[in-house]
Amino acid sequence: METPTLMVLLSSFSALLASLCILKLVYSLWWRPKLIERELKQQGIGGTSYNFLYGDKLAIEKLMIDAWSIPMSLNHEIIPRVDPFIHQIVQTYGKVCLSWIGTRPRLILGKAELVRLILNNKNGHFQKPPQNSLVKLLALGLAALEGEKWAKHRRLITPAFHHEKLQGMVPQVLASCCNLIDRWKMLLAADGRSEIDINSELHRLSADVISRAAFGSSYKEGKKIFELQKEQIVLATEAYRALYLPGQRFLPTKKNRRRYQVDTEIKAMLRDLICKKQKAMQDGEAGNADLLGLLLQCKEEKGNELTIEDVIEECKMFYFAGQETTAIWLTWTLILLSMHPAWQEKARQEVLQICGKTAPDMEILNRLKIVTMVLFEVLRLCPPATYLARYTVQRTKVGDISIPAGVEVYVPTTLLHHDPEYWGDDAEEFNPERFAEGVSKASGDQLAFYPFGWGPRICIAQNLAIIEAKLALAMILQHFSFKLSPSYIHAPCAGFTLQPQHGAPIILKPI
Repeated sequence: METPTLMVLLSSFSALLASLCILKLVYSLWWRPKLIERELKQQGIGGTSYNFLYGDKLAIEKLMIDAWSIPMSLNHEIIPRVDPFIHQIVQTYGKVCLSWIGTRPRLILGKAELVRLILNNKNGHFQKPPQNSLVKLLALGLAALEGEKWAKHRRLITPAFHHEKLQGMVPQVLASCCNLIDRWKMLLAADGRSEIDINSELHRLSADVISRAAFGSSYKEGKKIFELQKEQIVLATEAYRALYLPGQRFLPTKKNRRRYQVDTEIKAMLRDLICKKQKAMQDGEAGNADLLGLLLQCKEEKGNELTIEDVIEECKMFYFAGQETTAIWLTWTLILLSMHPAWQEKARQEVLQICGKTAPDMEILNRLKIVTMVLFEVLRLCPPATYLARYTVQRTKVGDISIPAGVEVYVPTTLLHHDPEYWGDDAEEFNPERFAEGVSKASGDQLAFYPFGWGPRICIAQNLAIIEAKLALAMILQHFSFKLSPSYIHAPCAGFTLQPQHGAPIILKPI
């Protein structure tokens, strides 16, 4: 009698467990999204309705494929091509609206006054959105951390970007820029070519700068790491855009195997680089002037709880973010100055008047007003990061909107940077003069311009990026004039950063 009774109890328990799992799935995949949708729409927020499992992913993909299949005219009205879904939904429902990324509700906030409240978050209600494990392989450094761990890492890394440290990095940035200028002169002289794809060339420059400034090495030493990180970016972008199901990372697909293989290779190379640096520091052959040296010094201090794995993830983050964003910024700068030769000449004359053909130093960089205006206007029209995203970990209020926990808040950087409400009727025009009195007076609201983010999580390396961009642009203007090649196709598109889809061939002429 006992055995059949036990079997009945086990069967009943299994049935109950299965029912609970089904109910949980129904709640997660249907009931909860519909409850959030109803709540937000009752507050007057328009938007798309939740579609089971996929949300708006299929619509986003279709619009993107259609938009990216056709080049655009040579102008700066890039939003319909770069982010066609955001362009369409905001046109339909307004600057505050609801969309869906799979089962996750995404609240689009295209008003500067609301952006300020999101990015200036100090109570911890907003965090970075959860990412699937395949995307996380790209990097888990400072930008991906939260809470106390983020605060500790931020405190440890901040000294590497203090003013005096940045001044000490100028010679390293200058050395990289000199190598670039010499390389371009050699390429032009070797076979009489005048056309160079500056996108790949400026990625090479930025890779060299970040290698020297962050790791005390050079591009040649880090070349394989950069190549692997570039491949991982492509793989991570595919994983981000695809529908992700729990446990998918364990499937032995060809791309999954490659993702983990690339990650293993990068970590092995960084571990070897770290070991060499540790030995050099122990032998007194290297100091802590670069980021890696600083991290390793912090690791040895009591109470910092920094592991070798933490150091590796920070290195991965700086290899990715430190190279990619500045390289893309400079690429779009040369493209836009090629489209606007009058501003190219104004910037060149300023550089030649202030320092001639002499390499600029920090004092000279601070005097380059037109160069700075140009760079900021490029950041406005073509921000490397086209959006920022946050995630509500508990119910919170933003303005008059009560946002439930579990909602992704999407801040459309490019949309705000092009909004006539903040920038005037010439918002789609290239007009560096709008930055003549600085960033704070350039628009109707300071939070309409945030290429480096804002608030506590503003980009820690923004000043290094600005120094690199100013120095590189000044030296290029000193030595070359440039224009778009006839083979250039104007086709900006958004991946992890805003890319020229078909490269950036430029015709250079030594001066």
